[in-house]
Amino acid sequence: MEMEKKMTSLVLICAAILTVFIGVVHSWLGERRLIGPLLSLEHRSGMLASSIFARNILRFAWHLTTLTWWGIAAILVALSLSPLDETGRAILVIVAVTFGLLGTVTFVAGSGRHLAWIVFLMIAGLSLVPLF
Repeated sequence: MEMEKKMTSLVLICAAILTVFIGVVHSWLGERRLIGPLLSLEHRSGMLASSIFARNILRFAWHLTTLTWWGIAAILVALSLSPLDETGRAILVIVAVTFGLLGTVTFVAGSGRHLAWIVFLMIAGLSLVPLF
């Protein structure tokens, strides 16, 4: 039983680390390769050219995704600290389905070129391991 608890903890910590990692990469690369260039003076058009509010919303929305993933990572760490009850198991199913969908949508939308799908599916799989 103790070995099973340690394995559950390790798996959930690995899922949390991957979730933090994907958030860091998302914010850093997204800012350097997508958001920053989109908001640069020479590339602004439409609302982005005329509205500071729209530019701020775009940037903040991008980075709020990372904060959300980090919140999920914290939940995974919290679940790793004690035996899983029914609620904990339900939360893991929700996390697994969410990251499974993220991985699938990212794979399809990016035709497999956007490598985040691999990390999303790894997080989904690791979140399911303690349920079996």
